[in-house]
Amino acid sequence: MQSKELTYSMTCASSVSLREMMETYGQDVWNYAFFLTRSREQASDISQEVFLKAYKSIGKYRGQATLKTWLLTITRNTAFSLRRNSFWRMFAPLGKHEDTRASLSAEKEAIGNQYANRIWEIIMELPDKYREVLVLDIQQDLPVAEMSALLGIAQGTVKSRLGRAREKVRTAIKEEDL
Repeated sequence: MQSKELTYSMTCASSVSLREMMETYGQDVWNYAFFLTRSREQASDISQEVFLKAYKSIGKYRGQATLKTWLLTITRNTAFSLRRNSFWRMFAPLGKHEDTRASLSAEKEAIGNQYANRIWEIIMELPDKYREVLVLDIQQDLPVAEMSALLGIAQGTVKSRLGRAREKVRTAIKEEDL
């Protein structure tokens, strides 16, 4: 196991337990689902569905991508399927999502957290195509080639979107004088 990444051959992949997949990739799947949906409840629902789908179809895993990339692809497809469903759109929360964790008392850390939260708010306000590549880069630490495969777009397009997304975030930060 290298840096939280499980590497399996096609024969070994079918022996992966649901628990092992969830323990290793659960947070990554949930985070990605959250950034796609902007809803904690939907992210939790999607995460559960992703692992059930993955467990049921682990025998179809061909090993062409890492297990993590395969799970994130299932996450993306599941989130987009739910997005298209009008039932989910009716219940999507409106407005900004505040972090509900208790803030720490140290003033410096609070200011740092406030700054980081505002940057993530800016990222969440980006159009989907820019937000998605930034999240895959920052949060999931995927290389351009894997992002390209996951999103079904050329590597050059991934690089272009990353550059534009970073520039949009930089511009927003300068405009707000953060």
